[in-house]
Amino acid sequence: MIVSLVLLVLLVLSVASSFVHRVDGLTLRPRVLRHGGRPLQESVLEDNGSANKIAVVTVEGVIMSGAIDRSGRDLVSYIKDQLDMAADDRSVRAVILKVDSPGGEVLAADDINHAITDFQERTKKPVVAAMGGLAASGGYYISVPCRWIVANELTITGSIGVIMHGYNYRGLLDKVGVRPMVFKSGKFKDMLSGEKPEDQILPEERAMVQSLVDQTFQKFKQVVQAGRQQADLANRSGKDKGRPLVKNWADYADGRILSGEQAYRYGFVDELGDFDAAVDRTEKLARIGAANLIQYEQVFDLSDLFSWFVKSDTPALKVDLGVELPKLQAGRLYFLLPLAVR
Repeated sequence: MIVSLVLLVLLVLSVASSFVHRVDGLTLRPRVLRHGGRPLQESVLEDNGSANKIAVVTVEGVIMSGAIDRSGRDLVSYIKDQLDMAADDRSVRAVILKVDSPGGEVLAADDINHAITDFQERTKKPVVAAMGGLAASGGYYISVPCRWIVANELTITGSIGVIMHGYNYRGLLDKVGVRPMVFKSGKFKDMLSGEKPEDQILPEERAMVQSLVDQTFQKFKQVVQAGRQQADLANRSGKDKGRPLVKNWADYADGRILSGEQAYRYGFVDELGDFDAAVDRTEKLARIGAANLIQYEQVFDLSDLFSWFVKSDTPALKVDLGVELPKLQAGRLYFLLPLAVR
């Protein structure tokens, strides 16, 4: 009886949600997406009675390549799907990338960076980054290809650099009398293993790992320079010019964190302001008046309600941001603010 009642309530909520979506002006025909996951549909964040729209794409938390929901969609695919919808809708004149992230995986951040670059080149629609309280490391990496970057003066940004993090627990194993047995095909096959005594970590091994980190760091700096130069060229014809990088900008790309005010001073962002300032700037760049703000969200599915009753066993790591994130994997490179991880 109770189970039947719960099912009835869930069904009613599903139907009611569908009805509310329709009266709120959501797309009646959800878009079937090429990057997988459930279809997305449009919802209105702010109705200004305009024929023009600005799509708001939000990136919050750690940027990871794993699935972000039970449909199997990952963050990169989710952002690409939203950009595709914005590209196909002629009434969408621009995109705001709303960033509140300490960074994350190198490849995921790089894929998002390329997706934004491709979107702007393909559609000629500007993307404006609106930084929240935190847009550091990979959070800055995905912002830098945008036509314009807006940050609050107290935004934590910068942290331009690369980190590979791990633990050496051989000393603990020795204390409890555990000796690992390793059979390997080459002397470097167990590099980065946490079981190796520090005196057995070869200098060549340290040099190879550092070389990998340095190579990725150089790519980060190239992306920053190219993105800011491209934005500077695109904004020169406008009434308001952006902020070009200062000549010694690389001196501040050493992993240090910057306030929004400092980032503005060094040319890493174009403007100081809040989200409303980012909206105003986007409208100016798109050469439109007040536009409707929209977002793309997953189509409501009855299975979403059932998933609330299912406990996830995904391992999580507590971070200083007060959120749960998937456990960082050893041996992976990250554009990540180190202070975010305990």
